[in-house]
Parts: sequence; C-alpha cells; structure tokens
Amino acid sequence: MIERLHTSDCMSKIVKHNGVAYLCGQVGAGTSVADQTKDCLARVDALLTEAGSDREHILQAIIWLSDMADFADMNAVWDAWVPEGHAPARACGEAKLARDVLKVEIIVTAAIKEKH
Repeated sequence: MIERLHTSDCMSKIVKHNGVAYLCGQVGAGTSVADQTKDCLARVDALLTEAGSDREHILQAIIWLSDMADFADMNAVWDAWVPEGHAPARACGEAKLARDVLKVEIIVTAAIKEKH
C-alpha cells in the first residue's frame, strides 16, 4: 500500500511504501548556506518524525547546492546533524534551484522504524 501525506496537485511531502519513507526536497530560510542547511534539516527532522522515522534510519540523501563553493559550509552543518555511525549513502551536486535565493536542497529516503 502507498500512503501519501500532505499531497498537492504536483507533489506529496511524504510518500510511504514497503517500510520506506520518501521525502520531497527540502529547502530552508536564511541568507547563508549554513543557515539554509540548518533550517532545511530541521524540516527534514519534522517530516521524518511524521513518517515514523528519524536520522538514524536515513538510507540515502541527495543534496543540491546552487554553488559547489558552498560545499564545505553545508557539509559542516550536515556532519554535525548526522548521528555518528549512521551516515547514509549520499550524493551532492550543483544545480540551478527553483528560486535564486536558494542555496541548498536536500532529498531524503529513510526506513520507517519497526514498531515493537
């Protein structure tokens, strides 16, 4: 069964299927890539919780930066956010994002925690 949460005409914020949660791309507020990354990851945390998952269950992350020159600043925030020993498979590349003010977008896929 496929469950879609917060669905609009063009997308769902969360899609759950076969024990996996797929989150739509998240962006954040702020002027620096560090601020946007922190806000973006807070949004990821909220969606993971709603989906029945958490940081330790992330399987994959895809990160888009508007400028790869921001990689180190984004990565410093990312490294502090990911629990030690739970780094997901990850890709990071440069892309033109939906709005000129955006510096980072993160797409996450996570396993849903098993209920005991």
